[in-house]
Amino acid sequence: MYLENSDLPENDFVMNQRLKGIYGVLSVTALVFGFLHLVIPDSPYNLERLHVFLFNLCGGGTLMLFFTVRRRDIPKRIFVFLFLSITYAVLAFLEIYIPAMILSIVLAVIVETFRVQRFSFIPWQFFSRKEPVYLKFHQAALLCLSMALVISTLVILNNEYLRLIYMPKLQLDTFFLGFSFPLSLITFSLIFSFIEESDKPSVNRVKEAGFWLVNLGVVIFFILIIFEQLHPQVVVTLILFITVMVIFRLFYKMGKDLQQKHFLVSGMGFLVVTAITGIAYILLEYSYNYEPGRYKWLLNFHAFAALYGWNLCGLSVICRYKDFPVMLHSMPIILLHWVTVLIFAPLGKFQPLFAVLALVGYMIILYFLLFSKRQLSPIDQRA
Repeated sequence: MYLENSDLPENDFVMNQRLKGIYGVLSVTALVFGFLHLVIPDSPYNLERLHVFLFNLCGGGTLMLFFTVRRRDIPKRIFVFLFLSITYAVLAFLEIYIPAMILSIVLAVIVETFRVQRFSFIPWQFFSRKEPVYLKFHQAALLCLSMALVISTLVILNNEYLRLIYMPKLQLDTFFLGFSFPLSLITFSLIFSFIEESDKPSVNRVKEAGFWLVNLGVVIFFILIIFEQLHPQVVVTLILFITVMVIFRLFYKMGKDLQQKHFLVSGMGFLVVTAITGIAYILLEYSYNYEPGRYKWLLNFHAFAALYGWNLCGLSVICRYKDFPVMLHSMPIILLHWVTVLIFAPLGKFQPLFAVLALVGYMIILYFLLFSKRQLSPIDQRA
């Protein structure tokens, strides 16, 4: 039998059906735009932008803010953020950049109001051993989201208007992908919040090291991509991979016996897949006949595992945080999730039939994750 939710930290809120429905619609719409190039092959606009924005910034960002306030009555600022983020996504997609830049700064300010209200203006907590690691990850996720909004504005300003710096990798779409990182951090926050407390100094040191290695590692890796430093990328990627495996082992051994653990363990599995595919892609860049277009399939595989695998596991737990345990056949849904994300979705980038299968599978997964009733099924009772 799973532990009760009362054992979880700061668990005093329930997400209403309206917000779950909004998130579900945004998430499915995002996936549709990931396949829309099959229907509109000659679109003058980059369809991938809406694919990334709707899932990461609009849906994921809104859930992060809701998870930060943790109130039954949803503050109006969250719906303002949702509306403005969708508007921003559409403007950036249509390449209407001046109002998009203004909205980006407004969105960053909104995120910062939530972060400062929950934590502090200067993140001194990062350097405090008394601050739980899961709260450090939470604040880092909010800070990363606001920074991503500001940096994307600076990139637009440079590339479209000032043209002060030119670098092949200093492109708008490269920075748009940075909106996925805050969702990774909030999922790490969930994972560390479910790890049992320990009096062992070694365990606490591993937690602290995990926080710094994940955050600094990704930031450094992103900088290396911009400057096209291939060899250091391999080193940093291997360090991140080892860090992820250590956190995975710690969570598997010391994670509380909750139904959420199944989803988060599955999410860690997706994260390992993204690490392996990321390393593989970097190594392929060493080949003498390397051409980016030749390995587009690997990047698609990597992206789906990250967004709709790893990140979705964390966001689904946020959506049902108070509801667990739920009436859900955990293992069949997890298996469907893996088949949909790692088989149907990547193949759907090239074949319409698999795109349809991916959408159907994804909608089934979302229905069970978001709207299944709050009680144990017979299978889960035996788990």
